[in-house]
Amino acid sequence: MDGFISPLLYSFSALFVILDPLLSVPIFTEMTQGQPAREIAHQAWIAVGVAGFLMYIFLFFNFLIFGVLQITIASFQVAGGILLLILGLQETLDIQIPTGKERKRSIAGVVIGTPLLCGPGTITTVLLLSSRYGLLAPAAAIFLALVATWLILNYSAAIQRIFGEVIIGILARVLGMLLSAIAVTLIAQGIVALVGG
Repeated sequence: MDGFISPLLYSFSALFVILDPLLSVPIFTEMTQGQPAREIAHQAWIAVGVAGFLMYIFLFFNFLIFGVLQITIASFQVAGGILLLILGLQETLDIQIPTGKERKRSIAGVVIGTPLLCGPGTITTVLLLSSRYGLLAPAAAIFLALVATWLILNYSAAIQRIFGEVIIGILARVLGMLLSAIAVTLIAQGIVALVGG
């Protein structure tokens, strides 16, 4: 049993940190503002569902997917990094992409699900965990991390109220800059890997 618990705890910790659902609180709250609790819960389920689907797909079929599409982790890092950079700049500079308010709300779950929750870093973590521990422990850890993420997203408005709009606003700007920095790092690493490979 100890041979399962230790990999499970390590995998859960790694996945929860890389998913970083607290980072999504201000974005998710803003995108679902004014929606009833039922719709917010629905969008949280979509976000977790999208992230979970991608994580399990890459856990079980990672080499097949990359092989069939003839892409590498490096190219995935560059593409995902660009998307994260756009999100980071939006959050930091309060730039709104004109997709329409209702459409923005309807795709909240998808946008949070990927690339914010399940981006290149998450997928890379899943790949590394599967190569280190096999499939069982990472699969269970993914489930637990997704449950924790759903709880945070579903109660994101309450979390934001506890901290206050001003503090959340400041945190959102700071996290936006951090997200942009992470994105630049991913892009740089991807480019170096592509050029070096």
